[in-house]
Amino acid sequence: MKKYAVCGLSNRALKMFIPPLVEKFAKQSEIVGLLDSDEYRLEICKEKFSVLAQTPTYLPNQIDQMIEETKPDCIIVVSRDNTHIDYILKALEHDVDVITEKPMVTTAKDANRVIEAEQHSKGKVTVAFNYRYSPYHRKIKELVLEGKIGRVTSVDLNWYIDTYHGASYFKRWNRKRELSGGLSIHKSTHHFDLVNWWIDQYPEEVFAHGALHYYGPNGELNPDPSTDNRYCGTCDVKDNCDYYLRWNPREFSEVIEDDHLNMGDKKENKYTDYRPDACIFDSEINIEDTYTASVKYNKGALLSYSINFSTPFEGYRLAINGTKGRIETQEFHAPSRVPFEVPEQTIDYYPLFGSKEIIHVVQTAGGHGGGDPVLIHDLYQGIDPRRQYEILAGAEAGAYSIALGEAVWKSVEEKKPISIKELLKSYQGQLSE
Repeated sequence: MKKYAVCGLSNRALKMFIPPLVEKFAKQSEIVGLLDSDEYRLEICKEKFSVLAQTPTYLPNQIDQMIEETKPDCIIVVSRDNTHIDYILKALEHDVDVITEKPMVTTAKDANRVIEAEQHSKGKVTVAFNYRYSPYHRKIKELVLEGKIGRVTSVDLNWYIDTYHGASYFKRWNRKRELSGGLSIHKSTHHFDLVNWWIDQYPEEVFAHGALHYYGPNGELNPDPSTDNRYCGTCDVKDNCDYYLRWNPREFSEVIEDDHLNMGDKKENKYTDYRPDACIFDSEINIEDTYTASVKYNKGALLSYSINFSTPFEGYRLAINGTKGRIETQEFHAPSRVPFEVPEQTIDYYPLFGSKEIIHVVQTAGGHGGGDPVLIHDLYQGIDPRRQYEILAGAEAGAYSIALGEAVWKSVEEKKPISIKELLKSYQGQLSE
């Protein structure tokens, strides 16, 4: 039996990380401790999973006590982003392994602290980058490893977040940089890690532009710029709010569901004194909603990246160029929210001298494009021995993704290129060279 303790009973904990441990893998796994800042959330978890009814519960300031009393082999960190660092460092201090959701932490300074702590601990950090596990993303990795496009020279990645999903980040704590690191960290680390992993290079320098175009008090669709601190559930101008009406038509009473947020569903709001429906035009918003970035890698590759959090549809466009060819793909996420017919996703391979090849990928069920179930198996059952390449991410991959995300918003703020080595300078030479 492997013993786990869970720090943070978020929706992702309740829906992704805990169920396999108490159901499919129950014969080999045991949850010995639950920790959360909200005692109501602890109650909800025990109601949802009756097998945990007698599991000891703890508050954040009792993390040492939890580890000493329950003696877990591994701590699963699924709390609010800015609290990850506290639980990771405590686990490593006690020589306990860590599985943490992305982002590993919210600042490059804290990424340095994790790397240093891991070097002095018997515990190891695993970052659950589930986007790596999508069948399409694994196939792209395999094509690059096979040498189909030769040495990678450039990557174009454009990510689109629609008005439903994008707005959700500005209704919650994510909208404060001190809690999330900003969206170049909370969201874009997913994408940066994918590129770093696909091309097997690490970033050296970043130059970026960014802005708050859609949200915040100056958003041009703000139905009433004269007021602040509103909530969708009690707002008296929501019938004039295009964002609200797009997903909450007046003629319907049901709310459209989403895997990130169920707006207005009180049953899903399992926190005390927490509302996930804060106005997207509030003045306290201090992050950007639009980025473009240029990244230089250590082996010569260049990345052109953009992300926009208020687009008519959701998905991404990717092209990877190499000395022998090019790979392209386009994904449309959440087809039910796309206002047009969605084409099947394929991977298109263009050899430098030859005919185009269209690759159809076998899809699998599960969250994050079918990646979540495969990731969970690797985390709880061990790495698939048939796989011929590394896919589970450690602290180093987490650190590079965080440093790249921080470099993006710092470049926006400081209007200059940002060196990744400067952000990770405390451990320069100890990371991959």
